[in-house]
Amino acid sequence: MPHQPARLHFAGEAEADALLAADPLALLIGFVLDQQVTVQKAFSGPLELKRRLGSLSADRIASMDREALLATFRERPALHRFPGSMAQRVQELCAAVERDFGGDASRIWSEATDAKDLERRLLSLPGIGAMKARTIVAVLIKRFGIKPSGWEAALPAHPTLGDVDSPEALQQYQAGKRAHKAELRARSG
Repeated sequence: MPHQPARLHFAGEAEADALLAADPLALLIGFVLDQQVTVQKAFSGPLELKRRLGSLSADRIASMDREALLATFRERPALHRFPGSMAQRVQELCAAVERDFGGDASRIWSEATDAKDLERRLLSLPGIGAMKARTIVAVLIKRFGIKPSGWEAALPAHPTLGDVDSPEALQQYQAGKRAHKAELRARSG
């Protein structure tokens, strides 16, 4: 049965973590930003973007002047290590949410017919690839209790952010991720 968690433990800051749980667009923006920065940096980005813009609205971000959005991302401290490409990806994500889901990011999962449809909907979003889509599915299932038909087969077999339910679990997840990447480098080296 679906439920609304009070917070997700991704940013390591209470207000940012609460926003991720309360605002589906914030959660998706966090996932788009989650590359080549720490999980905490990526998932604190939506709150900082909201502070700078006054609100998080798919329509507003999608229709912003590109240079104005870029300036918002570059303002110190920058929202991401690569503010230009991330501003563009977030704007493209918001445009897709506005165009395909009427600006309501929650419709991506609330209107999915089954787990495969949910994954397909996520993969249609700019900045969301296969690994992120599966991780978002895991977060929706494990943290929000959203279980579309076929959800069991949609859960990744490896640890994801869906397993993170506390600051300690985030540390364990990050340590495991670092160890996995080191193992992959050792095999390929």
